[in-house]
Amino acid sequence: MNIHEYQAKNLLAKYGVPVPNGGVAYSPEEAFQVAQDLGGPVWVVKSQIHAGGRGAGRFANDPEGKGGVRVCKSLDEVRDNAEAMLGSVLVTRQTGEAGKEVKRLYIEEGADIRRELYLALLIDRATSRVTVMASTEGGVEIEEVAAESPEKIRTTTIDPATGAMPFHARKIAFGLDLTAKQIKAFVKVLTGLYKAFTDLDAALLEINPLIITGDESILPLDAKMAFDGNAMFRQKEVAELRDLDEEDPAEIEASRHELNYVKLDGNIGCMVNGAGLAMATMDIIKLHGGEPANFLDVGGGANKERVVAAFKIILGDKNVEGILVNIFGGIVRCDVIAEAVVAAAQEVALHVPLVVRLEGTNVDMGKNILKESGLKIIPADDLADGARKVVQAVEEAA
Repeated sequence: MNIHEYQAKNLLAKYGVPVPNGGVAYSPEEAFQVAQDLGGPVWVVKSQIHAGGRGAGRFANDPEGKGGVRVCKSLDEVRDNAEAMLGSVLVTRQTGEAGKEVKRLYIEEGADIRRELYLALLIDRATSRVTVMASTEGGVEIEEVAAESPEKIRTTTIDPATGAMPFHARKIAFGLDLTAKQIKAFVKVLTGLYKAFTDLDAALLEINPLIITGDESILPLDAKMAFDGNAMFRQKEVAELRDLDEEDPAEIEASRHELNYVKLDGNIGCMVNGAGLAMATMDIIKLHGGEPANFLDVGGGANKERVVAAFKIILGDKNVEGILVNIFGGIVRCDVIAEAVVAAAQEVALHVPLVVRLEGTNVDMGKNILKESGLKIIPADDLADGARKVVQAVEEAA
């Protein structure tokens, strides 16, 4: 789950991380009032969408090509820019050409920027620990730094038994060539960031840029936070920050039915139980010349209602021209899945080829249920056979 910049900064402030003063606005009048309350002489008007590269982005309706982050030197300028940005579609490298509509702004006080750094905390899957990434190349996409100057990225792994200690911060600070006064400030910042990261079940905390000001203060000028969705049951405060307007409607509907769904660009819908099996299914579809339209894991507790919901979500994608159901019956028996598939196919008036591969507990019973259903369900003997058949069926139906 992702949240907006201003929400992330509000959370970080609770952990003692110094952040610039600012306020959220949903209208030009509110933007004017927030800026007036902050005091001048410089303000920054920031589009709030779940995507990076906002400053370098562009608005489709802006002939001047101004980005989604704008520096203003008067209250009237704040209001005028807010009026131009709110309700407009911002296109960045991460949104694609479709862009995202800006529905809220963050008005922040200007900062005296002397240096820009990069800092991020994330989970290192190889070590199962929190890793801190830092670079002197702040304000730049980290992917560009990694490609062009990988030696400028420093990583430090933190043992969960100790947590972030002052020596971790000093080690990173030395690599960033900070002064003694800056190192003292950096220790406080990193300690607060780590505490927030672990307490809130974050999956990513990215500060780009982390700035050094004229008085040698260290502040996060931007903040991006993503959280482990499986932990939201114990993170009520974070869960309340979810902005459904920033998410795909199909993914929202899937979450209501406890389905793990991610929309892709292909034409073959996938319904699978188990994340690993779902990944393998998408891979083998591509191996046989097809393109998966989604990742969809119905989970081990799949039932009729969940399978029906899954079919509706898959068929809600106008690009889907065929469906491959790949189920390994373990916790859920194959006969139960087969009955659910038949009921779902009847309820949603299936109009594209459907290939079903079943394996596991009560597989023969499941196959008989599919065979006797009277529906045009194409059975598959194994995963490779299912991938071949669905790709062939889609090609023949075209």
